[in-house]
Amino acid sequence: MVDVAIVGGGPAGLSAALFAAKNGLETVVFDTDESWVHKAHLFNYPGIRSISGDEFLTLTRGQAEDRGAIFHDVEVTAVEQSDDSFVVSTDDDDHEADYVVLATGANRDLATDLDCEFTDEDVVDVNLDMETSLEDVYATGAMGRAEKWQAAIAAGDGAAAVLDILSKEKGEYFHDFDTPADVPDL
Repeated sequence: MVDVAIVGGGPAGLSAALFAAKNGLETVVFDTDESWVHKAHLFNYPGIRSISGDEFLTLTRGQAEDRGAIFHDVEVTAVEQSDDSFVVSTDDDDHEADYVVLATGANRDLATDLDCEFTDEDVVDVNLDMETSLEDVYATGAMGRAEKWQAAIAAGDGAAAVLDILSKEKGEYFHDFDTPADVPDL
């Protein structure tokens, strides 16, 4: 069993993976590499002057992998609650996790299957920490926003979800703040 299973490898999913793995949570990401960011060119992402969507995804995935996230390039066919955990299913295997972060863009099928509550705008109802009506299930990016889709917002949603998970795991509010002395040798 892993700590966090992330479904989706766009900005929200990769941000969640980076923060989770960097902070010692066993993290697995399921990604079909179909993010809309492949079609983008980022000029307005903080800290980036200009980068293709493809390059952004490659670099960000590499960061998450460097910190310990494990990637499975497969489609998730189902997510089900099982006692105190969740089972994430693919055509080939089942994976158990304590927390699930849904980062599937505007595709809300898994949230629907989990019986997460939706808003009147037909998006997943989340709190400020991106947690759904189902405890320990988070919905990020376009899943919880009607037509307000942007890479920086999605990445922030992924970070917010994992900071909430880390706070739960540590039993107190967790702040991810690094100093120059924290920079690992890569």
